[in-house]
Amino acid sequence: MSIKTDPKTGLKVFNTRSELAKNLTSSGGFSVNTDASAKILPDAPIGAVFNAQEQAKYLTQKEARTGGAELVALQAKFAGYLEDIDSGVPVEREALTDSCEILVIGAGLAALVLWYKLKKAGYQDVRFCEKGGDVGGTWYWNRYPGIACDVEAYTYLPLLDEMESIPSMKFASGFEIMEHCQRIAEKTGFYEKTLFHTTVQETTWNEAGKNWTVKTDRGDAMSAKFVVMANGILTTPRLAKIKGQDRFEGDAFHTARWRYDVDLTGKRVGVIGTGATGVQVIPEVAKVAKELYVFQRTPSTVDVRDQRETTDEEKDRWSQQPGWAAERRARFAQIQDGRAAMKASDDFLSGKVDHYKELKVHSSKLAPEKRLQKQLDSNFRIMESIRARVDAIVEDPATAEALKPYYQFGCKRPTFHDEFLPTFNLPHVTLVDTAPKGVEGVNETGIQHDGKQYDLDVIIYATGYEFMATSTFNMVKGRHGETLLDKWSKDGTQSYLGIHSEGFPNLFIVMGPQSGGYGFNLMDGIYTQTDHILWTLNTMKDNAYGLVDVTPDAEAAYVKHCADMDVATLPLRDCLSYYNGYGAANPGSLGYYGGPERYNKVKHEAELSKEGFVFERQAETTATH
Repeated sequence: MSIKTDPKTGLKVFNTRSELAKNLTSSGGFSVNTDASAKILPDAPIGAVFNAQEQAKYLTQKEARTGGAELVALQAKFAGYLEDIDSGVPVEREALTDSCEILVIGAGLAALVLWYKLKKAGYQDVRFCEKGGDVGGTWYWNRYPGIACDVEAYTYLPLLDEMESIPSMKFASGFEIMEHCQRIAEKTGFYEKTLFHTTVQETTWNEAGKNWTVKTDRGDAMSAKFVVMANGILTTPRLAKIKGQDRFEGDAFHTARWRYDVDLTGKRVGVIGTGATGVQVIPEVAKVAKELYVFQRTPSTVDVRDQRETTDEEKDRWSQQPGWAAERRARFAQIQDGRAAMKASDDFLSGKVDHYKELKVHSSKLAPEKRLQKQLDSNFRIMESIRARVDAIVEDPATAEALKPYYQFGCKRPTFHDEFLPTFNLPHVTLVDTAPKGVEGVNETGIQHDGKQYDLDVIIYATGYEFMATSTFNMVKGRHGETLLDKWSKDGTQSYLGIHSEGFPNLFIVMGPQSGGYGFNLMDGIYTQTDHILWTLNTMKDNAYGLVDVTPDAEAAYVKHCADMDVATLPLRDCLSYYNGYGAANPGSLGYYGGPERYNKVKHEAELSKEGFVFERQAETTATH
């Protein structure tokens, strides 16, 4: 049976996991590269400074790309880009019209961590709705060859201690991450709490009942006292609109729905995009394709990866060291330099040394303007080294020049790879520079650009994902009769701690806009924000509160704080990327730029004072602060 009732607890038990989803495609992520020359980052030129001439180069590239690509609606011919192609037929089940205490939307890493904490704290009346056929979130949907996490696995993967698990590689493949998610779900009873192949379509606040009504595409109309949105921030494929792309007669797909039924061996393949996904997938496609054309609008920063296997000594030591992963994650969180974080010094993270880089001592405190200039100069030297690496590896001067990025390090998602740049030295691989506006057109047989025709058998869109897409919030209607999307469309994102939004009581958002608690490891944010959710639930339980909302003043003050932090650090992120809505986002409306230490302080003070919260007891209509 797909749904039954536990006679001891009276709670529903689900069995809706897709059978086909259990069988992962066998593929790898970052491989260990033995070519030492591919793992060298040249020194920046002596005396390199971010002067007016260099600033002009950055500005030129930014202005030329202003106006971002128009997106294609993923429907009609493009509807398949959203289909779950890695799953079997949804398990048949009855529509549910019952109630639960906590309903969570999503079954990715945040949901798994939250469930572990909820279960440990004694919360059992919890259920999860997931549109896919299994757990994993972004690691369920993304299964392209070469997929791996850019943050070291020993720090990124949650609950390693609790699952008695040790990753096989420092930078684990997406397939190993997916298997870890499945391991958590199996060991914690998560599968029995989850309705798979279930997409939430409406979430509406019921003022009379002080609860949420959650409707799904499976005919469910469930009631929940609390709703947690753990949908993820990079899950919906982003497809740029290109003239004529619906005319192509070959195979075409997005990397977020990799078609392993399409054999690329001996084929003429075009890959559009050289962002974080493209950098990982292009070397893998080059290994099998007859001809590979890479269409690039904006180059990525491609730093050294230096992948390695987990050593036997590490496996033995960690298996006898309770809490090793939590300790390592805590040390990682101390790193305030983006490149240092991604390099992930083993000596520092294992506690062999006290600092992740050499400390500089200034004779006097730097003025804010001087400190900012030093940061810009340091950032510029990193970028000079990255550009020098391109020259050192890529043999064709024109190709090398096109692969050089001119913007601040970290203002676009940085990438790390030791095979991407050498790929462009292969005779069957061609870089097509489409700067500044992107590919001009697609026809029946391939891609047209700059007067040339590129005949192709397969087109692969490595064009990224919607970042914190507010369209995912258009289904949530609060106590004032408006949706989250309606509210946020007026004046930008309006939240408190990035977790609550006034007028949407008993609703929690995990890893959404304006949320923080993390620097370079999203897992820190997941732990921080799920801790806050647990604090809120426990506070309500201990005081017999039935409802929690936030005050308009507290929300407005937090929104201003987010904007101030964004503006203060803007010179370090002055380019067009999904981090700033390609230049269209209001300051502070997407990411939180105050840093994890400041966010954690703000969150702690909010929990300590409780002044920003409005709690109501079960039978009260007046607020209790």
